[in-house]
Amino acid sequence: MNTVSATTNGIEVSVTPRYHDDMSKPSINKYVHSYQVKITNLSRLDVQLIKRHWIITDANSKVRNVKGDGVIGLQPILEPQHSHEYKSWCPLSTPVGKMSGSYTMMRTIDNSFFEIEIPEFKLIADFKNN
Repeated sequence: MNTVSATTNGIEVSVTPRYHDDMSKPSINKYVHSYQVKITNLSRLDVQLIKRHWIITDANSKVRNVKGDGVIGLQPILEPQHSHEYKSWCPLSTPVGKMSGSYTMMRTIDNSFFEIEIPEFKLIADFKNN
């Protein structure tokens, strides 16, 4: 499992992907991946995660855009030097793909919005690494 990280405007996003052989069914082109995200506020101000935008690309260059409010039903507020962690998952129709995207954050002191990067990470079925 390779963790990737990016810091934008004082907010660090780290993502660790994992392939799930036990939930995947290659015979019907279903490859299940999960990813753990850790968002750390390295700035001096409280911020709130408002929206997410994921860009999911499979090995056939099929792109899906997933947008929505918050993450897993939450819009967490992160105080300085605090983190929010969550896990989610992504099915693909190919054994290899990638994800990236952005979060829309809000500074609670003045309700100003800004975007932070979700770094690109690879989704690779274990049997493709051999």
